[in-house]
Amino acid sequence: MRGATLRQAMWRRNALALGAPAAMTGWLTTEGSLTARLVAHSRAFRVQRLHQKSALCLADEAHLIGLPRRAHVWEREVLLRCDGEPVVFAHTVVPLSATANDWPLFSALGERSLGTTLFYDPLVRRGELEFARIRPGHPLMQRACAALGCDGHTVLYARRCLYRRKKGTLLVTEVFLPRVTSLAPASQRTNTQ
Repeated sequence: MRGATLRQAMWRRNALALGAPAAMTGWLTTEGSLTARLVAHSRAFRVQRLHQKSALCLADEAHLIGLPRRAHVWEREVLLRCDGEPVVFAHTVVPLSATANDWPLFSALGERSLGTTLFYDPLVRRGELEFARIRPGHPLMQRACAALGCDGHTVLYARRCLYRRKKGTLLVTEVFLPRVTSLAPASQRTNTQ
């Protein structure tokens, strides 16, 4: 039973319930586009696409995106990098039934940020943020560590949000890596050159 518990996260509506450090809570509760905030906190922001393919959704995702049970979805995973350093592992799922009319740019994003389309499309409706501690054994921890080459013996903090456009749903989960708390706004950086 313990293994099943590790593979699912306890999602909460209040970020403070996680007991995360204050610097991490500030990132978790970012209003608006996370991409825009990361760009403002780096000299060079980059989206590194890990994959975009059909895959089985996670156990706690199916009901959120309108599926009666776990099923195959379109899955996209990326690392968001600031000045070369990975700071967020992002996981997005869209039901296979979604059409290009629902999410017109999803299949052609490549290494562009999904946030640039979600926050500037007037047809997109953003749901409420949910927050969780991602522990060793959780699939998102395993995937983030596989991409980063880490051992996965820590706790990471995550948030997720459901987006709707026309008849389509899209679930974005962002797993914040510890380095994100060391980012400073570009206006507060001193020029060392």
